[in-house]
Amino acid sequence: MTWFESPDDARERLQATGYLASGAIALTAYLAGALEKPVLIEGPAGVGKTELAKAIAQACDAELVRLQCYEGLDEARALYEWNYKKQLLRIQAAGSDQEWSETHDDIFAEEFLLTRPLLTAIRREEPTVLLIDEVDKTDVEVEGLLLEVLSDFQVTIPELGTVTATRRPFVLLTSNASRELSEAVKRRCLYLHIDYPDAEREKAIITARVPGLSDKVAAQLVQVVARLREMELKKSPSIAESIDWARTLIALQIANLDDQVIDDTLGVVLKHSSDVARAARELKLGKPDRKLTKWN
Repeated sequence: MTWFESPDDARERLQATGYLASGAIALTAYLAGALEKPVLIEGPAGVGKTELAKAIAQACDAELVRLQCYEGLDEARALYEWNYKKQLLRIQAAGSDQEWSETHDDIFAEEFLLTRPLLTAIRREEPTVLLIDEVDKTDVEVEGLLLEVLSDFQVTIPELGTVTATRRPFVLLTSNASRELSEAVKRRCLYLHIDYPDAEREKAIITARVPGLSDKVAAQLVQVVARLREMELKKSPSIAESIDWARTLIALQIANLDDQVIDDTLGVVLKHSSDVARAARELKLGKPDRKLTKWN
């Protein structure tokens, strides 16, 4: 399967899904498909890393299989596990007349296998996008589970043998860079860093996602969000939160983003009380004697 014909094709098809891809994103998406290489995507939370996987799946009419990583993730949740309750029932049903070797072969059969995201993606014959989300949240040991998949697109099950992909999935790994990933994983991947977009692109993203938002309010919103990201906050506003803010302003029928509106709706984009307090202080919100800020 050809995922994308060219970088321009990738950009156009992603845009058709509502994802406005930069030149670097479109080029990497094309190369990942052409070279059948996984992509490691790093960047701040909320800049569109996960959304890119969803957009590629939609653009290519593929199934999205997602492995959400977390601390404590193990092989049973990432690759596969056996249905022990069903196996026990089969052993009890066999009784004591059947030899153990026969029972062993019987219970370690396909019908007792519970596939998890990595094995599911490997076994699918249809076009598949495999998203390994927030891989930096797992323990270092888990990366070893990924190497066989990322290197040879295969999974070894001791009781059944090696399962090799008949159709390689399009693989994306996302990371917020909370820890350094191993060189072994990095070597097997193309690399893409997605940062916050510039004002013009963010405005285009917001207006594409929020129909009905006036050009004036969109420009004001982008200006304020950029100012918030310059502050030393616990959590800077993501693109998703910018979009949520735009939808909030539509719901409130706001025609002008002035200081009072910003003060009233900061909780949509900032999720820590200390961040709200800092933003209100630095933007001089809620001051009776303040001069109203002009957000052009």
